[in-house]
Amino acid sequence: MAVEIEHKYLLANDSWRLQVSHTVIYRQGYLSAQAHISIRVRVSDEKAWLNIKSAVIGTHRHEYEYEIPLPDAEEILHELCRKPLIEKKRHFVIVDGFTWEIDEFFGENEGLIVAEIELATIGQSFPEPAWLGLQVTNDMRYYNNNLAHYPYSQWRETEGGSPA
Repeated sequence: MAVEIEHKYLLANDSWRLQVSHTVIYRQGYLSAQAHISIRVRVSDEKAWLNIKSAVIGTHRHEYEYEIPLPDAEEILHELCRKPLIEKKRHFVIVDGFTWEIDEFFGENEGLIVAEIELATIGQSFPEPAWLGLQVTNDMRYYNNNLAHYPYSQWRETEGGSPA
């Protein structure tokens, strides 16, 4: 059984940008996002994946990912996924041997930046760089499947510009 152990944070400042090792652009869409599961298709460069993930709040959940043909993924994104699609740049930052993935969203989620760290075990300690802000692991608004349904741009309109 595949399990993802992840923590999510907002950022306190932009100093992380000086530590970026590389960046990848993703487009992803959701075929299903129910109370207990999400099914998405993700495209980056010339590769594509189908991902099935338990949709639960917290630091760990089941996750399965399979590479699929790029033309199939493009058709699924265009024809079958609910809109808006999630569009983001994922910046990779290495801190003390741990990889932070910092997602900078655009499109309907423009302005949102979230840092994530995936761990090998529950309760594993990890470095907390000075650029980390508020932990949002337990706030469902920051999960990509929810951002596809209720984009960050709508938060700003209804919540006075402050997502947290």
